Amino acid sequence: MSKPALTDLLHAAVTAVGGTERPGQVAMAEAVEEAVGSGTHLLIQAGTGTGKSLGYLVPALAHGEPVVIATATLALQRQLVERDLPRTVEALHPLLRRRAAFAMLKGRSNYLCLHRLHEGVPQEEEDGLFDPFEAAAPTSRLGKDLLRLRDWSGETDTGDRDDLRPGVSDRAWSQVSVSSRECLGASKCAYGAECFAEAARERAKLAEVIVTNHALLAIDAIEDAPVLPPHEVLIVDEGHELVSRVTGVATGELTPAGVNRAVRRAAKLIDEKTADRLQTAAESFERLMELALPGRLEVVPDDLGHALMALRDATRASVTALGNTRDKSVQDEDAVRKQALASMENVHDVAERVAEASEFDVIWYERHDRYGASLRVAPLSVSGLLRERLFADRSVVLTSATLKLGGDFNGVGASLGLAPERVLSDDSPGGEGEPQRQETPRWRGLDAGSPFDYRKQGILYVAGHLAPPGREPSRRDMLDELADLVGAAGGRTLGLFSSMRAAQTAAEDLRGRLDVPVLLQGEETLGELIRRFAEDAETCLFGTLSLWQGVDVPGANCQLVVMDRIPFPRPDDPLMSARQKAVEEHGGNGFMAVAATHAALLMAQGSGRLVRDSADRGVVAVLDPRLERARYGGFLRASMPDFWYTTDGAQVRRSLAAIDATAKAEAKAVADVPAEA
Repeated sequence: MSKPALTDLLHAAVTAVGGTERPGQVAMAEAVEEAVGSGTHLLIQAGTGTGKSLGYLVPALAHGEPVVIATATLALQRQLVERDLPRTVEALHPLLRRRAAFAMLKGRSNYLCLHRLHEGVPQEEEDGLFDPFEAAAPTSRLGKDLLRLRDWSGETDTGDRDDLRPGVSDRAWSQVSVSSRECLGASKCAYGAECFAEAARERAKLAEVIVTNHALLAIDAIEDAPVLPPHEVLIVDEGHELVSRVTGVATGELTPAGVNRAVRRAAKLIDEKTADRLQTAAESFERLMELALPGRLEVVPDDLGHALMALRDATRASVTALGNTRDKSVQDEDAVRKQALASMENVHDVAERVAEASEFDVIWYERHDRYGASLRVAPLSVSGLLRERLFADRSVVLTSATLKLGGDFNGVGASLGLAPERVLSDDSPGGEGEPQRQETPRWRGLDAGSPFDYRKQGILYVAGHLAPPGREPSRRDMLDELADLVGAAGGRTLGLFSSMRAAQTAAEDLRGRLDVPVLLQGEETLGELIRRFAEDAETCLFGTLSLWQGVDVPGANCQLVVMDRIPFPRPDDPLMSARQKAVEEHGGNGFMAVAATHAALLMAQGSGRLVRDSADRGVVAVLDPRLERARYGGFLRASMPDFWYTTDGAQVRRSLAAIDATAKAEAKAVADVPAEA
């Protein structure tokens, strides 16, 4: 029997979900099929509305071999598992003569642990926790959350935290979940046969399509023990997030509170001499951290190095002691021991890593007003890791609406370890902190386009007459410009700010000037703010990073997107500045490779908030004249949708007023239509 044509499969799938075939979607599906068939790699940019989920699902299902799909957000995971995959599998069944099984798999801590739930949590007196199950009617939020979790454990089929509605606090969830290091293992656990995490793994082993998240994908790549089933094809949706998610997973942290917590857990189970040595090392580390000033440590100071080596050696001895002793007086001793071991191993690993001060790591202090100082270590670059662990033995497809920065895929390719060796110019980005090797995997980039006519649907306005932004969040000329634009738009504004202080300043200023509601991130949950913004046309929503990428409000309620300044990373950001310096040391343009690429990605994502539907109209306004005047301005503009470009503020205000008038007229016409009897 001959294999069905890809076009027939795609048509069946699109029809099943009630969509419309688009040229970009067809081009994407054909490119994915070719990459999967040839074992090569593909970076594909597919704009909003292209239908990229089906663009990769159809050729992946047609391939017939195990496929892993990794996404950055819960919303997309749910869309795939609850809507796109069920419909697509059923639509393709008559043509493929099979129904592909699919499953979702997450890290172990995302699943309810029945052992932790029923046998209790190893607790420290200092935490002030209590057993809410002993109380008839606990009144604290923690107690109520834990009682809800106990009831839910008898109802849920998955044990997946994200299936619990409404959710519970992180503190409550931590009482009923375990990390992979803390897990007793199915063979040793009394609840192993009923374990939700083990059941999810078994479903994944039998599935043809496994949907997971970037974090678990990163763990699978970094750890020696694989957590994902063997697979020939990997598809990374929201691929622009991959480098930052992998960096996050590969980042270690030590805090005095965390070290002391680990010490308390271990001290109950080890001999007095080893416990005293551990306590002494923890106290020395804590004294040093009290004096820590924020910033990068290009060289680990001698006193910190000695403290870390003492902590490393003490935790190593404690790990050995935990493995050699047993205390039958401790209830559920195996679980207590496993948690203590996990804590000790984590402190040991981070302390050893920082003490070694590898040239491939960046080390720095952070200080938080509430939580105090922390010591952090992150990889200078993850490109080598990705090249060797992710791209070496499978076909990988990365897709996103924003992979093509500055007009090509080279910047993103370099950050993934995919770019060939080349000479960097002032206008082209390179890799993050690592020289590129000639022997890189075969790959190509494809821009599948967008179904939207950006030049007719949107305007990119740069306020070139404003003064360049300084360090202070209050820019009087910028606030005046913002008020004029919002007033012309009649509200309908999403304000994307480079800092929370800038967003707060702008919100306070406009609330005193204009008669339109201004919502501010942090004053309510993000979900509630977006809901209110979407429901009220006159409302404005101001905020920072999560709004640059997390808002999907099509229609007349979002007709002006404002960016207060180009979102370069902070000059004192230890990791970004280290990566920039490393590129320069290897002969590249560090600013373009790191700072400009970072800003380009955010500006591409932020400007993408404007046009979410073919009927949308509006303006993206950047209140930073550097986008017009600076040499790198062209690179940043080329990363954004191809809107009609202008620096004429008067014309933009007229356009906004016209768009507002049209929206109001359309809303009135809808309101005047009599309801059907």
